[in-house]
Amino acid sequence: MSEPEHPKTLLLVDGSSYLYRAFHAMPDLRAVPGDPASPATGAIRGMINMMQKLRKDVRADYAACVFDAPGKTFRDDLYPDYKANRSPMPDDLRAQIEPIHEVVRLLGWKVLNVPGVEADDVIGTLSCLASDRGVRTVISSGDKDLSQLVNEQVTVIDTMNDKVRDLAGVEAEFGVPPRLMVDYQALVGDSVDNVPGVDKVGPKTAVKLLQEYGSLDALIERAAEVKGAVGENLRRALEWLPKGRALLTIRKDCDLAGHIPGLPGLDDIVIGGQDVERLKVFYDQYGFKGLVKQLEQHEVPPELIEEQRSKKKVGPGPGTGGLFDEPDLSGLSKVTNLQYETLLTWEQFDAWLPRIEAAPLVALDTETSSLDEMRAEIVGLSFSIEPGVAAYVPLAHSYAGAPEQLPREPVLARLKPWLEDAGRPKLGQHVKYDRHVFANHGIEARGYAHDTMLQSYVLEVHKPHGLASLAERHLGRSGIDFETIAGKGAHQIPFQQVPIDKAAEYSCEDSDQTLDVHLALWPKLERDARLRYIYDLEMRSSEALYRIERNGVLIDAGQLSRQSHELGQRIMQLEQEAHELAGQPFNLGSPKQIGEIFFGKLGLPVVKKTASGAPSTDEEVLEKLAEDYPLPAKILEHRGLSKLKGTYTDKLAQLAHPRTGRVHTHYAQAVAVTGRLSSNDPNLQNIPVKTAEGRRIREAFVAPPGHAIASADYSQIELRIMAHLSEDPALLRAFTEGLDVHRATASEVFGVAPDQVTSEQRRYAKVINFGLIYGMSSFGLARNLGIETKAAAAYIDRYFQRYPGVKHYMDETRASAKERGFVETVFGRRLYLPEINSPNGPRRGGAERAAINAPMQGTAADLIKLSMVRIQDLLDAQGRGTRMIMQVHDELVFEVPEAEVEWVRTEIPRVMAGVAELRVPLLAEIGVGPNWEQAH
Repeated sequence: MSEPEHPKTLLLVDGSSYLYRAFHAMPDLRAVPGDPASPATGAIRGMINMMQKLRKDVRADYAACVFDAPGKTFRDDLYPDYKANRSPMPDDLRAQIEPIHEVVRLLGWKVLNVPGVEADDVIGTLSCLASDRGVRTVISSGDKDLSQLVNEQVTVIDTMNDKVRDLAGVEAEFGVPPRLMVDYQALVGDSVDNVPGVDKVGPKTAVKLLQEYGSLDALIERAAEVKGAVGENLRRALEWLPKGRALLTIRKDCDLAGHIPGLPGLDDIVIGGQDVERLKVFYDQYGFKGLVKQLEQHEVPPELIEEQRSKKKVGPGPGTGGLFDEPDLSGLSKVTNLQYETLLTWEQFDAWLPRIEAAPLVALDTETSSLDEMRAEIVGLSFSIEPGVAAYVPLAHSYAGAPEQLPREPVLARLKPWLEDAGRPKLGQHVKYDRHVFANHGIEARGYAHDTMLQSYVLEVHKPHGLASLAERHLGRSGIDFETIAGKGAHQIPFQQVPIDKAAEYSCEDSDQTLDVHLALWPKLERDARLRYIYDLEMRSSEALYRIERNGVLIDAGQLSRQSHELGQRIMQLEQEAHELAGQPFNLGSPKQIGEIFFGKLGLPVVKKTASGAPSTDEEVLEKLAEDYPLPAKILEHRGLSKLKGTYTDKLAQLAHPRTGRVHTHYAQAVAVTGRLSSNDPNLQNIPVKTAEGRRIREAFVAPPGHAIASADYSQIELRIMAHLSEDPALLRAFTEGLDVHRATASEVFGVAPDQVTSEQRRYAKVINFGLIYGMSSFGLARNLGIETKAAAAYIDRYFQRYPGVKHYMDETRASAKERGFVETVFGRRLYLPEINSPNGPRRGGAERAAINAPMQGTAADLIKLSMVRIQDLLDAQGRGTRMIMQVHDELVFEVPEAEVEWVRTEIPRVMAGVAELRVPLLAEIGVGPNWEQAH
């Protein structure tokens, strides 16, 4: 008996919704990167990404992408003020409309834009036509208006927000079924399209009215029954409501015959294939080199396509990791070109080991039991010795029916001489993690010459650095997702339970792609001496950070426990005091209850409102109110102490490693665009130090017996860098002569002799000095100092009069950034600014502020990394017992044997001050104590 046919599917894309989303989601890309005069391409690229993903996710027989046509529609005739409030389309987006239409056609979609009606009307007509022919319709859009089209055969999906609006989904989201959505919209109105509803009737009231009366028509008939203000407003709107509903109703009877010749059938919108040759030309024209590579890689000879169709499985066969369980033409080139092996016997391993040892560069990938590098154990290893050639050694897969594997420790013992040989070049993706994993098995892996994650970080800091992103971007290769082989969420299995054939393919692909990405990126670094210098610095920093992470820091668990108890007592006391001030108990963590007490009961002034119009009680509001009222101050203190307790005093001791008794943070090296490091599990860089309670937490970071803690940091490093970059004579003189730079600035700005500067004037000058580095406006400065905006603007003007070099540097840097698309640190690190020419004012303003600050932050990051590397080299060369245990912003923290304390006091500041020669001297200061806090 033949299987029943599945109903055919029509896929309709709300192209107008898509292109606005693409425009606002993507950075300000240009056909020639960094050239603001070249065509904008962000919306085009975003549209391509979205259309490709949708086609992959939704199988369809028919498809069309529908756009709004230019010019008026019937709704404008019905209501001249329709959409009157809408802003004009940005020029950069308008210029991308025609190319978007073109590329969507080349991708195989029918493109429709019908004059006189909107895209929604075309979608409504086609969905109705499909339903009449038993064809189900999937509409892809973020526009809630299309919910009125939903029925048993029509579903709306919002891929950006993972929403499915079917019959149940619409009712769950809006409170009414799809058949009542137009009535609901008519009552609520549509501010975006300038269609008024009933005054003061919001979503909840509209749902309540429709549930009670059944429909808008019934409600209109019985409007006299509706009581209160709602009833009065409803009755005032009775004459308007029919027209409002007509404006919001999507048509299902548009004349499309001139646009789809095959109507009333659907044959003219059968989904088509890509026009590969013309796509290549298009992608090349708009600078999408990665997409060109992707097209070229997936070109497959016709005879191989036929072979793929006729076989369920293709590839090298069992034990090699090249199995595909169902036809997949997109991956065919991979299957036919790759030589992946799975090493299950000593004979296979012994055949591969000489190949590994003889290879000039080996890409290496570890598969492990955990993402925690200090606890992870090796489950398997893969090696790639040339593009397309890789092997996987499973060592600890443990699931029912798993084949016999080589024993882990003997295999690692055989590999150890090669792994520990610094003269055998190795390559990895995030090698610091792999080094920890090998160290967990007693192996000090050496000879890592390259890290593709760091290559990407140096070359393209503003882009993702994960292997999947790199492979797709630079090779046009898509890989196996981890969730595909291991599941996701609560159902995800550990890697040791992943079937070996799947694990082999996954791991071999990782090491193979790592080698392939390296071959694409390394020539770019070799061609640019300054970027090569930064890459070498990052590689050496990775080594120093591995040592710091491995060392860890000793924590006094008893002290943390006592602090937690004390904080808990104070938190309870604050809660009680807050209840007394409020005159009733309430939840200090509930914005709703706080709002009711602040504004309903106590009548405190409303500082600002939320998007929904309710008075806000966010942190900024609390801080403002706390200046005049005691209750907000209590709540702020309660929140601060609760965060300290929950984040640090309760948890730090729990994070100590059971084997070492120490806390081992993880330093993320390829995250911040400025080159700074971030710390997590635990985050040691966010421990608050402005309060006594915050500083006490650092007292729990202690030295073991016979040792001390030393803390060294740069003094006013970013201001010194500003002096170097701006070459401002007054600023250079202040640092060269060793003056108090804030006092010197106060003297210049306030026009008094340095010895006449008051503490308040120095404080103002300090805020101005650091504020201008971060692009602070006169409004921000006024708020920070608690003064009028005019006064703050006058201070800034006076500052620039006295330090014209700083003003010149800022103006020149902004102009250069707009022209080049990036700025650089003193040492050559590039800091890209994709939004520097954005038509979006706030985005462009943010990029301009970053252009000023990034060279200073980035240079400070380079300096601390240089110090870290130089100091580690010195410690190793002299065989010192001193160990680096933390890096926090511009600070390095050490665990020092008592016998080396004086050496550290002298040598560490000397090394840090001497890592680079700027136009002003670098100054590093150091303190020593039994714990981190007392070392300051």
